[in-house]
Amino acid sequence: MSSLLLNASQSASNGVTLPRRAGILRQATRAISTYTTRRATRRALARLDSHLLRDVGLEPQHARQEVAKPFWLS
Repeated sequence: MSSLLLNASQSASNGVTLPRRAGILRQATRAISTYTTRRATRRALARLDSHLLRDVGLEPQHARQEVAKPFWLS
């Protein structure tokens, strides 16, 4: 019975250990969260008019450049 249990330090059938899988999952979750935040922030930035952009210290041209970036670029 104990041989059927997979110890965290043992490799799974594909050779990736469970702690490593957890780390990969954690990185993927963090990346998705970052991408979602960037997308939402850039959409909000796109809705601001030039007066509000200057009020927060941004030039409209700089804001347009930021909004035009794909979500995976920082």
